[in-house]
Amino acid sequence: MKPTILSCAVTGSHPTRAHNETLPVTPEEIAGDCIAAAKAGAAICHIHVRDPETGRPSMSLEYYRAVVERIRASDTDLIINLTTGPGGRFVPSDDEPSRAAPGTTLTTADVRLRHVEALKPEICSLDLDTMWSGTGAVINAPRQIREMAGRIYAAGVKPELEVFDSGDIALAKDLIADGTLREPALFQIVTGVRYGFATGTETMLYARNQLPPGAEWAAFGASRMAFPMLAQAFLLGGHCRIGMEDAVYVSKGVKTRGNRDLVDKAVRIIRDLGGEVATVSEARGILGLG
Repeated sequence: MKPTILSCAVTGSHPTRAHNETLPVTPEEIAGDCIAAAKAGAAICHIHVRDPETGRPSMSLEYYRAVVERIRASDTDLIINLTTGPGGRFVPSDDEPSRAAPGTTLTTADVRLRHVEALKPEICSLDLDTMWSGTGAVINAPRQIREMAGRIYAAGVKPELEVFDSGDIALAKDLIADGTLREPALFQIVTGVRYGFATGTETMLYARNQLPPGAEWAAFGASRMAFPMLAQAFLLGGHCRIGMEDAVYVSKGVKTRGNRDLVDKAVRIIRDLGGEVATVSEARGILGLG
């Protein structure tokens, strides 16, 4: 059995400090949580940034640079995975649905990729979903996905393909067939987001079985299903993800004191189930990095 790669998604876009006061918001806090997660056993940290004053999600290159430079200056061995998800939301106006309402962030590949092209992490996410989410639609048009994929590879970065439903996997297969995406591909199966894959054994098994042969994959569950789905991903042969993007409680009724608590518990689960957590060097070998 090969070792299991553990990723930590440290802050995301949706949780706020109203959900958990220890959520990292500033570049210093986000970098600090990445370093702590790596020391606890996470080989990869998946990174969003936020406006330090408001705590709201940001796409600022300045904030990404501050996080990445702090991690690199710390000499912590860690695979950096920067998100490219922000910039895909369209909120239709009630009176004129073709017009964007407040909350729309839909933008170009230039904006969504500028931090990746400038900072060159080892991995970045590439969302393949187009779906309703909250008050708006997430739109990742195949034409833009193709442009983003080409630029990601040109920057020397490996895309992590975020799939939220079976149609996203079908799209990935078409993009592999036409040469847009390279094999072996890396997939992240997302469960528990409303109108996407539901949480549960049957769903995760189905999603895994749709992946192209030879793909590496990980999976996670949102909110209270984060740890059950982490265990399920391991049992089905996948890699695992945890972090405050996905869960703000470490157990029922107990808020996590930070990302390290979540990683510590994830490592225990993997080991208690008979697995071993991959070192950063092992993770690079498994994923073909470097």
